[in-house]
Amino acid sequence: MTTRRKFLSQLGITATSPAILFSQGKEKQKEHSRWEMIFNSDDTKPALCKPTPKLWSDSTITAAWIGHATVLINFFGTTIITDPVFAECVGINLFGFLKIGPKRLVAPALTIDELPKIDLILLSHAHFDHLDISSLKKFDENIPVVMAKNTADVLQNLDFKKVKELDWGEKFFVAGLEIEAHRVKHFGWRYPWETDRSRGNMEGRSFSAYLISKNGKHIFFGGDTAYQEYFKPIGERNIEIELAIMPIGAYNPWISVHANPEQAVQMAQHLNAKNILPIHWHTYTLSSEPIAEPLERLKDASLQSNISIALETIGQEWKWKENGA
Repeated sequence: MTTRRKFLSQLGITATSPAILFSQGKEKQKEHSRWEMIFNSDDTKPALCKPTPKLWSDSTITAAWIGHATVLINFFGTTIITDPVFAECVGINLFGFLKIGPKRLVAPALTIDELPKIDLILLSHAHFDHLDISSLKKFDENIPVVMAKNTADVLQNLDFKKVKELDWGEKFFVAGLEIEAHRVKHFGWRYPWETDRSRGNMEGRSFSAYLISKNGKHIFFGGDTAYQEYFKPIGERNIEIELAIMPIGAYNPWISVHANPEQAVQMAQHLNAKNILPIHWHTYTLSSEPIAEPLERLKDASLQSNISIALETIGQEWKWKENGA
């Protein structure tokens, strides 16, 4: 079978690897062209850290960043995976063997086979980098799936038996959790011709964040969003969010639909979150900002807030403690 790399090399496409640029430090950083975003063909680098979910306790909250928007969470014994994407490349599948789209810079911190038993798959929206069919079809069909309104049809050729769409403001109880969907500022179409709520059609594809609650504790999965103030009413409930999983990348030039790191911190503050777990950076080249810039800016922004950064690298683990650390 022709691989994506071989196919691109036959076309003479050998873009500079953003992953290599990242490893060379700040002085080598540069912005990426549209060509590099789609046609980078260098080898995917291994994750620097490897989570050990077999050692996680069911008496607390533990989370690990697998890559992009994929986070593995043990929430007092209930195991959740968010936007599970393990593919080398995300995008449109051509001719059944070649995907055209951004290639993975860093491999997933765990393979699907290395995951523990999953109790819930949580999907924020139908974009290829958040909802990957090739990954989802490898999961047990009996795992419940919660996803945004008007997106379940994307899974119609898979065999999941329990699929629940949630509209903004709706709640659902599953696997011992309360899941509440919230509005974000993004867009929902998987293909440009599809109807989409960002275009004013409320019957179109939706896009959501989720408040996840158990044992009086709360996690927030931000999915994908530009800056907005939709999360302020959550903060006004006077509940403490132990962990806000927030996107911090793909803002240049897509700031209208993706938050920058400073805005991610602002939204975490709206939530009264104690810790922020940054996602949506350092995995695929989706935009032109240098690969390490989002984390650098997040560190600076967090110093001006009371929010701690939960982790910084794909594969790292974070564990909740009673004091909020």
